Amino acid sequence: MTDISFQLYSARSAPDLAATLKMLAATGYTQVEGYGALYADATKVEAVQAALAQTGLKMPSGHFSLDMLENSPDRVCEIAGKLDISRVFCPHIGPGDRPADAAGWRDFGARLEKASAPIRDAGLAFGWHNHDFEFAALDDGSTPMEHILAGGPDLEWEADIAWIIRGGGDPLAWIDGHGARITAVHVKDIAPQGECADEDGWADVGHGTVDWAALVAALARCDVKLWVAEHDKPSDPERFARRSYDAISKLLGGRA
Repeated sequence: MTDISFQLYSARSAPDLAATLKMLAATGYTQVEGYGALYADATKVEAVQAALAQTGLKMPSGHFSLDMLENSPDRVCEIAGKLDISRVFCPHIGPGDRPADAAGWRDFGARLEKASAPIRDAGLAFGWHNHDFEFAALDDGSTPMEHILAGGPDLEWEADIAWIIRGGGDPLAWIDGHGARITAVHVKDIAPQGECADEDGWADVGHGTVDWAALVAALARCDVKLWVAEHDKPSDPERFARRSYDAISKLLGGRA
């Protein structure tokens, strides 16, 4: 059975990390994915480390900000070592830092490639996690994502499928064209039009409009190491965790 991971950002509203991890382990998750607030200081890293040990959950991947990757790579590697993170993903850049043209996005890919050097030297994998803005057409009709991948030829890609759709992209076409770069997938869902407004229009996996059965079939051609459940704004993280685990388990079935 394929291991299923859970992006802990989805449970950021929960007051007790240890209780959240116990709930996830009891639900059936074997892995979690970290994000910046969990390792903001040494005390928090130690708390995460202890909670993982208590539940037996693993943290094979983590999101780290570009600022931390560029300015504190030794700290990134130290945290990764303590939490047994083997895949590091840069998750986002703010609107004010986004290039305006193809050349700028290609340079950004090269910037990520440069930031990856000390991470890879430590034996860790490194990649980019997308949102929607990477799929908005530039003036020449191209997209930022294609230039990020071209500028960073060794970057892995953690493909957030629902964000591709929200950005106007065709996820099946992206899987077909760049599937060799996809090593992790964020499994999330989009609510039907007009529903789940309090959750920014996101849905629990299997309860939305994304055709995950077709996507899983397409992704079978890729070397996906991590399947990560995520919801950007769940009103009930435990409900999301349980319903999504059930849906993803059925989708992945007996995949090795």
